[in-house]
Amino acid sequence: MSRLLFLALFLPALSLAQPDAEPEAAYAPIRQLFDGMRAGDSTMVRHAFYPGARLQSAFTGRDGKPSLSEGSIDEFVKAVGTPHEEQWDERIWSSDIRIDGQLATAWTEYSFFLGDKLLHCGVNAFHLFKSEDGWKITQITDTRRREGCLSEEPDEAAAIHKLLDGWHRAAAKADADAFFGAMTPDGIYLGTDASERWLRDELREWSRPFFERDKAWDFTPSERQLYFSDDGRTAWFEEKLATWMGPCRGSGILTHTPDGWKIRHYNLAVLVPNEKMQGFIELMKQ
Repeated sequence: MSRLLFLALFLPALSLAQPDAEPEAAYAPIRQLFDGMRAGDSTMVRHAFYPGARLQSAFTGRDGKPSLSEGSIDEFVKAVGTPHEEQWDERIWSSDIRIDGQLATAWTEYSFFLGDKLLHCGVNAFHLFKSEDGWKITQITDTRRREGCLSEEPDEAAAIHKLLDGWHRAAAKADADAFFGAMTPDGIYLGTDASERWLRDELREWSRPFFERDKAWDFTPSERQLYFSDDGRTAWFEEKLATWMGPCRGSGILTHTPDGWKIRHYNLAVLVPNEKMQGFIELMKQ
């Protein structure tokens, strides 16, 4: 199961294992809303909202102008409870919850299915209030589009492995566009020398002679470990590398962008065995 799916479906269970259970509590009415929609249970949906809650949608109209429309909670709840043949199934791919006192926000990516048919996708921006009856939804503003929608949970770990493996292959094939295209514009690369700290475009300029050859450099990765932030938007990793310098370790940070995962920071270090460290120290003194 990917990290994003884990967060979307099991965030409450995760939070209960932590000292602060508020993220689980704040997420509860959101889960209640979508469970109620799938079940066609208007009472369940109604109880997820705080009195006076608002529904809004931000979109680009047919005239190409930005628009913000507002719907009625009463009409929405009534529509949920009106018998319909096909299930309303809004699937949440990721959740990012922020809390301060009685206020919480949640940013959730979704795809909406009518039965088995994918209708649209986008983002829900929730505002929630912690009332005497617990957390309640005070506002939802969503976006809606039909392009680039997910029909199933993406395997983010597989996507990152593919990106990093392709990044190393691009250097081995001297494919500068692929190599530097895998980094964010503000990406940083730290080399093994103390002076080697480059922004992406600085590294591209410095390494131009290498990429004009058949091979820039050829590092073979192994034993890579991945880690994800709670919101699933940031990842970091460590990997061992077989290089012309001998064993090295690479580590870095990735950011999830509209174009997929990109490398934002990479640190390359030569591995010196402990039993050889004294000789290394003496060498560095020369």
